[in-house]
Amino acid sequence: QIQLVESGGGLVQAGGSLRLSCAASGRAFMLSAIGWFRQAPGKEREFVARIGWSGRSTDYGDSMKDRCTISRDTDKNIVYLQMTDLKPEDTAIYFCVVYEKGYLKGTPSDSYIHRGQGTQVTVSS
Repeated sequence: QIQLVESGGGLVQAGGSLRLSCAASGRAFMLSAIGWFRQAPGKEREFVARIGWSGRSTDYGDSMKDRCTISRDTDKNIVYLQMTDLKPEDTAIYFCVVYEKGYLKGTPSDSYIHRGQGTQVTVSS
């Protein structure tokens, strides 16, 4: 089973930026689409973004669509989520997920097969 390890969370002031990382080892990670979700206390899980195995296709949720960029370094087996202009309502645990398929088309964003523990992002006003 793939072990996903997120990092890069922390405390940031409103308007600031953070870059989250999701790392894993193994061929399965390299060939799979990877995504990010977030969940704030008392709220539903929200889809943030996902990226296909090659890095060429991406998909964004409405929550941070214009304020985040997902990318992947296929050499290092890391997927990044760059977030900018952060707002207090972005405070949540952000976790990365892996999909069974490597492509995005026709694959629902919530159809992931495994998730990481998450990293806390706190945005102060």
